[in-house]
Amino acid sequence: MKGQTEVSEAVVNRLPRYYRYLRELYRKDILRVSSGELADMMGVTASQIRHDFNCFGGFGQQGYGYNVKFLYHKISEILGVQDNFSAIIIGAGNLCRAIATGPIFTHRGVRLLAIFDNNPAKAGSTVAGVSVYPIEQLHEFCGKNRVDIAVFTVPKAAARESAERILGTGIRGVWNYTNMELDLSTHGIAVQNIHLGDTLMTLCYTIKERSNEA
Repeated sequence: MKGQTEVSEAVVNRLPRYYRYLRELYRKDILRVSSGELADMMGVTASQIRHDFNCFGGFGQQGYGYNVKFLYHKISEILGVQDNFSAIIIGAGNLCRAIATGPIFTHRGVRLLAIFDNNPAKAGSTVAGVSVYPIEQLHEFCGKNRVDIAVFTVPKAAARESAERILGTGIRGVWNYTNMELDLSTHGIAVQNIHLGDTLMTLCYTIKERSNEA
């Protein structure tokens, strides 16, 4: 945010979790919450919450806590939920279908505009009401529509090819499910590399350690 020091990646990574918990409180018509109450819900410390929120100006009031509605909307604003971001998916397979048919985009203010695939047989079909186009039409589509985010759901072998295809399209971010680490910072494109296997291995480690402690 302008006029503020750079916020650490760790703080940014916690913001979506605050967003989810505040959304639940807001939906339950809870008017205010203290840092201690929010900490108990989330399994973190109250000082951690205060530190994180102070990176963006604080938002709390001593003796009152946090106004849930105000804080929810401020976190939404920081995360760009109201910025009307748009996305496309490259790769019209099973993972694409799982992502497109869920509420993940609409709940976070992102519009899914189109899906692209290199299989001609899939062109003209729809996934969750979203049209599938030949991959060759990607640049033409982006030239006619503002596209902020590309979601890669292609096999690992096609990761770099997909990255090359989006260059020059105006796309500013990649949500990468290919299981290959991509870095497009030299092209001004932010990348979130998603490794589902890593979280599974972390879970296995935790189970193993708890078994050893028993």
